[in-house]
Amino acid sequence: MSPIPPLERLRASRFDTAPILKKLASASRQLAELKGVAASIPNQGILIDTLGLQEAKDSSEIENIITTHDELFQDDLQSPDSGDPVTKEVHRYRQALREGYEQVRGTGLLTLNHILLIQEVLEENKAGFRTMPGTALKNNAGETVYTPPQDAKDVQRLMSDLERFINGEVPFEADPLVKMSLIHHQFESIHPFYDGNGRTGRIVNVLYLVKEGLLDIPVLYLSSHIVRTKSDYYRLLQSVREDDAWEAWVLYMLHAVEQTALQTIDTIHAIKAVLFDYKHRIRDRHKFYSQDLINNLFIHPYTRIEFIERDLNVSRITATRYLDLLAQDGFLLKRKIGRGSYYINTALTEILMGSGGGRNA
Repeated sequence: MSPIPPLERLRASRFDTAPILKKLASASRQLAELKGVAASIPNQGILIDTLGLQEAKDSSEIENIITTHDELFQDDLQSPDSGDPVTKEVHRYRQALREGYEQVRGTGLLTLNHILLIQEVLEENKAGFRTMPGTALKNNAGETVYTPPQDAKDVQRLMSDLERFINGEVPFEADPLVKMSLIHHQFESIHPFYDGNGRTGRIVNVLYLVKEGLLDIPVLYLSSHIVRTKSDYYRLLQSVREDDAWEAWVLYMLHAVEQTALQTIDTIHAIKAVLFDYKHRIRDRHKFYSQDLINNLFIHPYTRIEFIERDLNVSRITATRYLDLLAQDGFLLKRKIGRGSYYINTALTEILMGSGGGRNA
């Protein structure tokens, strides 16, 4: 039998402590501001793509899948069948996030089938939930400190219980941010997949916030905070298992939400300022200005002639002329790749490459 207790055994009133309520108020306030700021971007697909790629990089880094912004942006220029395997793995994270978001937006639910789909896209397999024993968690001395449920029936039962908890079928009168904290811990403790548990669990976090209406689009990504506080993250996960220290875990997660929201608000403001600057200056200087052109330049930090051909429905000669003129005017930086060229939105890439620190991290 699994040692993991059902979440419904917890009392929601347990989290009505002064420290949690204070942190909950500030985290909720920043999250509400983030929701409003994100809605101010005319094409929210820009945020889903650019911030989703940032999250993919940070979340993968937690699992020691390391790549650079430059490698990611260059990989975005390649065909789906080419490119570096590591950056491809990071790009699959963004695709899994998109797939999950479309499912939640379409159904208003976050089900086991949605979670299975997310993991399938991440890992490019249909292995599903574990039917074999899971990997034990060891400390630096090589000692086993936690073993996830080993029996396939326990994994399925616990995930079914978690599905009901996520979708409100189990009465639990706690704030959604508190519930998100509990859901994340439960998912990581069940460890339901052979691989991709951490990344899937972090996608579930933001999709739960979308499902609950706290966000319209998935733009709050906790991975950058977890990267900076990785030792605390794993220590507090384990403290719940060993000492029932739920309050400290919830406080950690609420602080992560607050700090990440602050950081993301700053990032979106910066992207918005650059986007409108480009929009006005390109419109003033070039008759070929269009909203489709702006969308292309901000969805693809590194763009290429073929992308402009496709998105603007113009010839290759015309697309090349547009990009070369924008490079001459300083909007883009032209670089060679093989026998072709690509064009860097330098203002946008500077924001994305510098967006990991936050204001008060």
